[in-house]
Amino acid sequence: MYELKFTDTAIKTLKQFNHAEQQIIAKKLRYLAENFDLLKESKKVTELKGTSYKHYRFVIARRIRAIFECVDGELVLLILKIGRRKSIEDLI
Repeated sequence: MYELKFTDTAIKTLKQFNHAEQQIIAKKLRYLAENFDLLKESKKVTELKGTSYKHYRFVIARRIRAIFECVDGELVLLILKIGRRKSIEDLI
């Protein structure tokens, strides 16, 4: 199981969602941390192209995405940004 860490931007964005959406996001991120390797193999976690870092995208709900980085040495998933489909592209 991977540890989840959040950037300040991710926390700030997460607070903008309503309580029900926050619950769904938390549940899905826990699932991601527990099953990262399996999700990566099944292509439910997508590696983003065109960045110098290994950033990944995970679809939380129909219009909610999480962009994160995997720090292998520490088994940490660093959540960089959480947002709706159109606004999350600003990070890339």
